[in-house]
Amino acid sequence: MSKKTAKKKVAKKKVTKKKVTRKTAARKTAANQAQDYAHEIWLAGLGAFAMAQEEGGKIFKQGTKAIDDTSRKVLGESSKLFDRLVAEGSKLENKGRKLATDTVGGVRGDVESRVDKVRETAQTNWDKLEKVFEQRVARALSRLGVPTSDEINELSKRVAELNKRVADLAKKQDAKPASKAAPKAAPKAAETKSEPEAS
Repeated sequence: MSKKTAKKKVAKKKVTKKKVTRKTAARKTAANQAQDYAHEIWLAGLGAFAMAQEEGGKIFKQGTKAIDDTSRKVLGESSKLFDRLVAEGSKLENKGRKLATDTVGGVRGDVESRVDKVRETAQTNWDKLEKVFEQRVARALSRLGVPTSDEINELSKRVAELNKRVADLAKKQDAKPASKAAPKAAPKAAETKSEPEAS
């Protein structure tokens, strides 16, 4: 029977420990839960920032690749066009220098205008890509609650203004005790002067 009694005591201790553990878990306060939630929100924000950086890098790489591809195409087409022009120039040179010079001058202007158009198109595409990238980064930073440079400048101006006001108030506070002390000293001096005259 002693074994059964010992088993019952052990069982009671286990039940008691379980109750204590449950009570401890139940004592967890709302403040602790709020702190846990705040920490989870912080971690989610960090994760979002990391994802925004990664996506921005991908977009930048894609844009760079597109620009490189366009540049290669432009250079390839320019090379082909130039080769064609050289061949045409050789043919025309045989017919006459004057005719060849006029034709090459016209073709050269055409090539230059085409190259200029391609440059303008490439620049326009680059500008569009840059704007898209800036907008996406700005949106990601805004979602994370990162202040813009304009907001930081505004806050800096406010802080400077408040510092100036505090300094002005401090000067006024220092000036008030000095001005109050001066009138009190003046009546005492008048009292000491009036006493010898009365005697």
